Amino acid sequence: MKIKIGWLFVTVLVLTSCGGTRSMRTAKTAVKADASFLVKESLLPVEQQRKYDYFFLEAMRMKEKNEYDAAFGLLQHCLDINSNASSALYEISQYYMFLRQVPQGQAALEQAVAYAPDNFWYSQGLVGLYQQQNELDKAVTLLEKMVTRFPLKQEPLFNLLDIYSRQEKYNDVISTLNRLEKRLGKNEQLSMEKFRIYLQMKDDKKAFQEIESLVQEYPMDMRYQVILGDVYLQNGRKQEAYDAYQKVLAVEPDNPMALFSMASYYEQTGQKELYQQQLDTLLLNKKVASDTKISVMRQVIVENEQSSAKDSTQVIALFDRMMEQDMDDPQIPMLYSQYLLSKNMEQEAVPVLEQVVNLDPANKAARLMLVSAAMKKEDHKQIIKVCEPGIEATPDALELYYYLAIAYHQAEQTDSVLSVCSRALEHVTADTRKEVISDFYSIMGDVYHTKQQMAEAYAAYDSSLVYNPSNIGALNNYAYYLSVERRDLDKAEEMSYKTVKAEPNNSTYLDTYAWILFEKGNYAEARIYIDNALKNDGEKSDVIVEHCGDIYFMTGDVEGALKYWKKALEMGSESKTLKRKIEKKKYIAE
Repeated sequence: MKIKIGWLFVTVLVLTSCGGTRSMRTAKTAVKADASFLVKESLLPVEQQRKYDYFFLEAMRMKEKNEYDAAFGLLQHCLDINSNASSALYEISQYYMFLRQVPQGQAALEQAVAYAPDNFWYSQGLVGLYQQQNELDKAVTLLEKMVTRFPLKQEPLFNLLDIYSRQEKYNDVISTLNRLEKRLGKNEQLSMEKFRIYLQMKDDKKAFQEIESLVQEYPMDMRYQVILGDVYLQNGRKQEAYDAYQKVLAVEPDNPMALFSMASYYEQTGQKELYQQQLDTLLLNKKVASDTKISVMRQVIVENEQSSAKDSTQVIALFDRMMEQDMDDPQIPMLYSQYLLSKNMEQEAVPVLEQVVNLDPANKAARLMLVSAAMKKEDHKQIIKVCEPGIEATPDALELYYYLAIAYHQAEQTDSVLSVCSRALEHVTADTRKEVISDFYSIMGDVYHTKQQMAEAYAAYDSSLVYNPSNIGALNNYAYYLSVERRDLDKAEEMSYKTVKAEPNNSTYLDTYAWILFEKGNYAEARIYIDNALKNDGEKSDVIVEHCGDIYFMTGDVEGALKYWKKALEMGSESKTLKRKIEKKKYIAE
């Protein structure tokens, strides 16, 4: 049957069918694999075979060029030449699938498999289609044939496992697992799966025999004996579990798996003291690797959180006993600090975090946690103490430079601020966020202003705005300092307006903009913005209150001006002209 396909194929980007993207990936493989079948399948005269090969390869070329309509027509022509050509049948089935003509696609794919039974990918694609159509019996029949036909392929057996499990055909699941075991050898995953299935079948005897056979297969591997004990314990056979663990510990007294399983045994049998002692034996044992201790502690934490008591003091006490030992691995104190922080015990976490960075100076995460704790206390000395060695240990950690610069600024160590910012900028890379670079230049601008080095300050702000034209802090400070010097007021107004637009309720930015308008003589407009500044907590700043008085005076409101000037004086303003303004009842520029 021929069908006409028009514009739809032009928009096709990926052909989808039973295998989705995989069918496209395997199509080329299928074509390559099918080359050996061209003669075998068709037994065509040489001239006819040559025509078929030509049109089939041309169809593949059209598909690569996304000319699907032409490719489909060529494939139909291939089937006119040889109706049982599996390569053309497989390819045309993909087109039918895309067109959602599943019956035609399935029929073509079934024919492809029938004519090329030794092509794994054709059969695998058909299995996928059967599963998609929920025709599981057909899928099973084909998979069983594939198991025989492709003895080196494991996928058919795993597919059978999935289907038999969904159908709850447990005997078939066991049979399939046995076949896998015969191919792959006895291993933990297969044995545990058989154990699980036997339990579902209510055949406890065979379930335990399966794990016991694993132990017999690998008698020198203590891990399997511990697993056997765990299986006994999980299923209420506590004495047998105890015997299995003791057998392991008799051979390997420091076996971490057996030690932890013994702890679980004591816990489940209600022997709390022995449980605690067993955990100590494991976690305080220097022969036990840190990774194992970390895994155990994580499990202890999870179990504690899932218990009804949720007694964090038990976990903390266990950590404390571990911390009393000579510690040479930062993993344990790091986990302890994270646990303390999860319990909102930030102050208790600080000395633990300090131990982490002593053991591992390059641990940036721990340092940043220490910085966070110090920032909440506004302790710039502690920030300096944490960050100074931090930038030596991790010279590319720009966050530590940033917090150190802020702390130096608070400590009024201006030269140190400039030095650390310069060092930070030396470690900038192409991947560094432009906003971060901008912030460092902005800090330098603020410090240069403090040192009254205005040319350097403005140069730093310019650099800051090159990297981030929207750096609100730099825009505001740059604009304000220009207005104080009564220079470049148009530029100052433009920068300040950006800050007000970005944060219309920020009293500092509103005050800056109002003051620039004041300096430009736009008193009425300045009054609107200074009033907004006062409404947004600006009355808490003596500078903003004094500016309000200045602006009110220039708008003719002398009484209002005196009110705000006097209020600024009461707030402790250090303005050089404020008292004279009040005495003379008029604005006096500084």
